[in-house]
Formats: sequence, C-alpha cells, structure tokens
Amino acid sequence: MRCDLHVHTRHSGMCNLPVLKHICRESYNDPETVYDTLKRRGMDLVTVTDHDSVDAAEALRGRPGFFLSEEITCITPSGMEIHVGAFGIDDRDHIELQRRRKDLPALAAYLCEQDIFFTVNHVFSGLTGRRAELDFELFADLFPGIETLNGQIPAGNNAAAARLAREWRKSEIGGSDSHTLASLALTYTEVPGAYDAESFLQGLRRGHTCVRGASGGYWTLTRAILHIGLALIREKRWTIAFAPLLLTVPLITLANRASELLFEHKWSRQVWSTALGERLIRS
Repeated sequence: MRCDLHVHTRHSGMCNLPVLKHICRESYNDPETVYDTLKRRGMDLVTVTDHDSVDAAEALRGRPGFFLSEEITCITPSGMEIHVGAFGIDDRDHIELQRRRKDLPALAAYLCEQDIFFTVNHVFSGLTGRRAELDFELFADLFPGIETLNGQIPAGNNAAAARLAREWRKSEIGGSDSHTLASLALTYTEVPGAYDAESFLQGLRRGHTCVRGASGGYWTLTRAILHIGLALIREKRWTIAFAPLLLTVPLITLANRASELLFEHKWSRQVWSTALGERLIRS
C-alpha cells in the first residue's frame, strides 16, 4: 500500500517569517481536496501531517483509508527546533504530544509508550533553523524512523538522510511535504504486503518500507511559493499591493537552495568525521 506521509492543509497555521506570519498561511489546501487529490493520484491510504494541529481530521473522519497524523514542532535540549512526524495518533495523543513538544525526551518517551511510530523530518535541511551535535545523538538514540525522501528539498540532502538511516538501521519514510496541491503524491512511502491502515503502520514500525518518487528541485519550491502567494491574494484581496514582490521569488528560492546545500555539506562532514561520526555509527 502507498501513502504520502508528509502532507499539509490550511490547518498548518501561519508562516513563521517576519511580517508574513501575520497574514499568510503555510498552506491553503482544503482537507477534502487534498484527500481527493491523493486518492486520484494513486495513494491507497491518506494521512495529514499539519503543524501542531489535527483540525483537518474533522472533515476526513470516516473517509476510506484515512488515518490521523501530525507534524510536531519540537524543541531539543540544545534549544534547537525540529519537526517530528507522529503517525496513527488519536485526539488524546495530540493533546499529550502538544504538552510535551518543548521536551524532546519526554515526547519520545510518550510516543514509545503508546507504540506510535515517529520520525525526525528533513534531518539535513535548515528549514527549522540550526542544529547542534547533541541533536544528532538524540536522533540516533530516540527515533525509530527518519524521513529520507522529502519532496521539497534537494536530492543531496535526502541522500544524506538515507545514508544516516542505513547506518543507524532506522525505518525510512517519504512524503511530498506539499503545501500546495501540485506536488501531492509525487513522493510517498510504500509498505509491501500491507492491506489496511493498521498493517501499514505496523510495517512502518518494523522498517518494511520503500520510499518512492521525487526529491525537491528549484522549480518545485519556486512554484509552491508562487502558488501560496497567489492563494494569499485570493483570500485577502488587499494584499494584491504586494504582488510585485512575487517577482523576487525565483531569487529567494535560489538563495534557499544554496543554503540547503551548504547546510547538508556542513552536517554530513560533521556526522561522518572524527569522534562524533564514530559515536553515531556505533549507536
């Protein structure tokens, strides 16, 4: 069975960039349209991983093949921010996870106690900011899974995550990380032999996964940001005054791509060198 394990809707909240965080959403995707698009593009199962929210489930409960998930914005002991995917949760789990999201060890302990499969997402991406060496030690010690194919970040960043998963013998997942409809289901996770949501989740826990599809590219991200900008204008007509700023998007995404490649180069070198690399590989 196939499922895109990294999907966003309008319930992912507001952008976290200065100024935009007051007016622009992370995604303008309608949950029901997301569901229909994923199914039409060949996904057997559907989940939604909104940022710190399960509100999209209200429109999707009872739909065939749907199960509830979440992407938790978590703070590590070193003070860094990461995104944690938690799959197959319920409303009570959501409340408990949000209570623990500023305490990564406590969050991981709860997920393990409840037998909920979870991953560290876009591990070699600077999307959530800086990293610390301690963060990678915690990824090795606490996480059963790693997102190794993200449909919005460069192939080299995904390749580094895949190498990490193989070294540490972690389950691998893939997802589009799509904040628009365009990239939905172009990147996904397959669990051979699964026949429903529960057997699919069991396959994730056991590492019986295959990641499929495309990494992100320059044009993928550029198109996504442009689509979000146009959706903002449709929702808030007065923001058309900012429309000329859309012309700068190709330059912004070019700078972002360079930043992502540098981030991966720095941390790949750190992880697989000297004492840190040896310690992580042994773990």
